Amino acid sequence: MALSAAPGMRPLDILLAIAVAAVWGVAFVANEFALQSFSPPQLTALRFVLAALPVFFLPRPKVSWPLMLALGSFLFIGQFMFLFFAYEAGMPPGLASVMTHTQALFTIVIAGFVLREIPGPRQITGVIIAFSGLGLVAASVGGGLSYLGLSLSLAGAVSWAIGNTILKRLQGVDMLALMIWLSLIPPLPAFALSVLMGDNPNLYEAVVDASWISIFATLYLGLVATAVAYAIWGRLLNTYAAVKVTPFALFAPCTGILASYLVFGERVGALRGGGMAMILVGIAVILFGRRPVPVV
Repeated sequence: MALSAAPGMRPLDILLAIAVAAVWGVAFVANEFALQSFSPPQLTALRFVLAALPVFFLPRPKVSWPLMLALGSFLFIGQFMFLFFAYEAGMPPGLASVMTHTQALFTIVIAGFVLREIPGPRQITGVIIAFSGLGLVAASVGGGLSYLGLSLSLAGAVSWAIGNTILKRLQGVDMLALMIWLSLIPPLPAFALSVLMGDNPNLYEAVVDASWISIFATLYLGLVATAVAYAIWGRLLNTYAAVKVTPFALFAPCTGILASYLVFGERVGALRGGGMAMILVGIAVILFGRRPVPVV
């Protein structure tokens, strides 16, 4: 199918959406390596300290501080703190990538209620197909999964979806600058939680004692998967309806499962492969469906 056939989206934006999803998929493997040396609050703090480094070169976007605090809390703190604790509760990277990206469904539902973006019948069908595929992928994972890990990863997905909906209401904002400035919000509460949990309060010592692969993974998470990827994602959400953009995030579980297989040997059997195929079919149905029906 030709990329140009997707109504309402330019081919370059489709490629950018796929690229962002691939970056996020690889990030689930990077999380596993980074958490070998850092606790969840430490990793959250370090990730966003790195993402905020360009703040000295970018003017603060014209967004009120209360709105920025809400965005930073849901889009960054909630999403990643829950996810990193889910890893500690035994969530494997492949499954984590699947459950986190149920945010696509939550975003479409929340945007429907809050922003009155009502998806059409074909788009709803595509969502059902895609998430049936996600269910098959999740069902293909073996033991080692706890209810706590599953609940934490879903809580992170809901937090991301709320952040997506808030982000979509912003118009005419420099998304790169916004993502960089939002990255100033998570480090302080994450560091405070780290100290309360009994971690070493000296992050410099934690970095010095970390393995090189943990440091490299943290750099990837902070600079690539956060600053660059979220800037692109935010611009796409500001340009197109949520039901058009968020389904692309379903490519991330496919990338995450593949990366986890290549790095950790996580197997992809017939059930999981079938689920991945259903995800792609669901995305195609959504993209080639009609525009969402606005409620007036």
